[in-house]
Amino acid sequence: MKLPKPFSDNLIFWDTEFSSLDPYEGEILSIGMVKMNGEELYLEVEHPGGVSDWVRENVLPQLKEPKISREEAVTRVKGFVGEGMPYLMAYVQVFDVPYLYKLFEVDDSKNNKTLPFNWIPIDFASVLFTYSYSPEELVTARRREKFCRKLGIKASGYREHHALDDAKFLRDIYIRLTKSGKSASE
Repeated sequence: MKLPKPFSDNLIFWDTEFSSLDPYEGEILSIGMVKMNGEELYLEVEHPGGVSDWVRENVLPQLKEPKISREEAVTRVKGFVGEGMPYLMAYVQVFDVPYLYKLFEVDDSKNNKTLPFNWIPIDFASVLFTYSYSPEELVTARRREKFCRKLGIKASGYREHHALDDAKFLRDIYIRLTKSGKSASE
């Protein structure tokens, strides 16, 4: 069975890295965004606070760009996103969204007016589910490699836990899935 065409092609694939999984304590460290046409944005954000041990070991060694203020990050994301109110798509976005919304200072009184993108993010794990793949296909390196071989994508070309590479990886998988229009069961 051929799957239907997605609702919109006005998508930006994105990922963040953050200081802790606890959204009450953590703050955004980096943002990677990639448009459908391949245009990219990568930012590393100032964070004078602490980080979890896992972040110290897996994320901090990859952060090598000059750090910018939170205000500058908002300005640059808005400039990159533009006027079209695109949908953002992230893998397991429940972790990324709180940090991005904190960066944009989203609260009820502003009715999401501070966001330059659609306020409802698209979860890539749900896309995998729709295409008859396990939502956990990208969780471990071993599963990721096997999944990528099925799709003809070289997984080793992307750094894990690097916001821009993770966003590019999602875009490449999404394009491969939607071009075929077929599910894993076909």
